[in-house]
This record gives sequence, C-alpha cells and structure tokens, in this order.
Amino acid sequence: MALPTVGAAQAGAAPGAKPGKPPRLRPGDVVGLVAPAMFSDGGAELDAIKANMTALGLVPKVGPHVTARYGYLAGSDRNRADDLNRMYADPAVRAVFAVHGGWGSARILPFLDWTTIAANPKLLIGFSDITALHLAFAAKAGFATIHGPNAGNGWQPISTGSFTSLAFAGDTPLFRNPSPVILPAPLPAGANPEAAGPGPYPGPVAAPATIQAPVAAPVDPRWRTMAIRPGIAQGRLIGGNLAVLAALIGSSWMPDFTGAILVLEETGEAEYRIDRMLTQLGHAGILGKVAGIVFGQCTRCTGSATGYSGFTVPQLLHHHFGPLGVPAFYGANIGHVANQLCLPMGARAEIDAAAGTIRILEPVVA
Repeated sequence: MALPTVGAAQAGAAPGAKPGKPPRLRPGDVVGLVAPAMFSDGGAELDAIKANMTALGLVPKVGPHVTARYGYLAGSDRNRADDLNRMYADPAVRAVFAVHGGWGSARILPFLDWTTIAANPKLLIGFSDITALHLAFAAKAGFATIHGPNAGNGWQPISTGSFTSLAFAGDTPLFRNPSPVILPAPLPAGANPEAAGPGPYPGPVAAPATIQAPVAAPVDPRWRTMAIRPGIAQGRLIGGNLAVLAALIGSSWMPDFTGAILVLEETGEAEYRIDRMLTQLGHAGILGKVAGIVFGQCTRCTGSATGYSGFTVPQLLHHHFGPLGVPAFYGANIGHVANQLCLPMGARAEIDAAAGTIRILEPVVA
C-alpha cells in the first residue's frame, strides 16, 4: 500500500515547542470516541460503548466514522485520521478513547495532524492495535497516553480504579498485581457481620478484631509475577503490543528507547512467533537501549501442534531479556485480559522486578 509523503506541518511538533500535560478529567467532561482501526457495529454495541463512558462519569462524543465500513476498517485511512484530528482540535473534548483495536491504526499515522495534536495535549486511551498510536504519540506529540481498555472493552474495578487515579486524580500510584485474596474466618456467635467491610480493591478484606485470623486463598496463576533479573530501574514507559511494535521498527513513528522501560504484551501468537519478534527487537537495537522491561500477559500464546515440546514463552523471555543485564519481570496485569491495569505510556516510572511493581513517578495530567 503506497502511503503519502508526510508534509512539513505534519512531521512533528512545532520546533522548540514544549508540550504541556493533558488536562485532568472531571465528572461530566466530554470525551471523544474514535475508531482508528476496526469498525463498530453501531446500534446496541455503540450504546454499550457509550454506557461505559457514562459509567466513568464522562460524556461521549462519537466520531463521524466510528460506524463507517471500509472492508474491516472504520472508513478510509483519511476518514479515520480525520476523526482523531477533529477530536484534538475540538476545545470541548478533554480526552480521546479508541473504540476498538484489531488492525489499522498504523495506516492512519501519515494523515494525522501532529502540529494540532502536540498543541492540544489530551489523553488518548486504548490498547492492542492502539499501540501504534501510543508509539507515534511518544515520538511526535511529547505527552503521555494511557495503555488501558478500549472504550468497547469491559471496565472492571482494577481498570477503572487505575484509570481514575491517573486521569482524574493526577496521582502517582504504585501498581502491583492483586495480592492473594484474604478471607476472614467464620464470625464468632453473636458478632456483627457488618462490623467490617471490604478494603480497597485489590487487596485484603478488612477483618474486625473480634474474628479469627484471616486465611489466604490460593493465588490465581494470572496474578503471579516472576523476575527475570531482579533490580530497580527508572525510565519512560514505552511499548504495548509486541506484534504492533515490531511492525513499526524502522519507521519514523518509533520513539527513542534509550533509557526507557519497555512494556510488552501479546495475544494469540505461537511461541516461535514471540521468539521471532523478540529477536527482531534485539537486532534493531531496541533491547540493548532500555533500562528495564515489563512483560505483561501473553494470552493464548501457545502453538497448536499436538505434543509440542519446544520453548515456552517464559523460557523465551529469559533467553532474550536475561543477558541484557537490566531489571526485568513478567506476569504484570497488562494486556488482553479482563480487568487490566491502565499504564501511562510516555510517563516516567520505576520498576522493581523482584517485587513485580511499577511506580509512576510523575502525574500524567495537569
């Protein structure tokens, strides 16, 4: 597919400009809904997507081409880019949510008005194929974006809580996977069952002093993190979906990974494909530049061959990340899973690989 040459006005932020931070969100704020990749069916699906935004206390404004159809895309590349450009030019819109991932975000990058986007910082929220936009914004716009559920995904407590902390409160939270569920022992006879309520999610349930010591339930394997190389590192969070990132290598849409914390996740890729893409990141010099690595969830990342006895994904991560000599861990609650964390791409953070934690070091909103 031939793509147009990027004009001077769209090549990047204005020379010498120092972009500010996106505004923090407030209840009742208008947010744009755009479809940079696949289309929305409209009707009941679009109603459910708008309901997700309303539940967050926000007022959705739907882009003109969200329900358009162009093959498997939500309209032509120019039309999808135009929806995004309009949302960044509209002073009434305070943030922009991608409706879906799929494929197609990379196709619109040459048509985005980077001067307007850089001059009007607003949070962009989404994941999966939206990784192409997270990377390009890090390279061209200069402000943070949020890797989290698309507007059309489920917004469960961890997703909502981490998003609210970052986008509404402007906090600098410490993120970790949920602890083992702590269940109180049976109440003694005559005890008040309303004496204690649940603590903040995720975490233990508060136990009143009048009951027996709490007992821990088994840990869901999904919540386990494993250090590839222990240690603490600081840097700018950059990354997203491994396949989308690998496909942009060599393009002008890739940011500088020097000193960054590389964040990766994947879904539906066999082990040899994971190996191939990580090898590409190494050959491109990306792995050798980063200060630390967080690999989230790799859902359905197994080959279909019966009796497969090759490398596992954890073995591949140790193979590619272990020799780098930088802190790295895997298993973070990031990726194609329900109730994933929202992470601010482009913001400075500190990881503790042994503890499996990510601490945000700066507010991402003003």
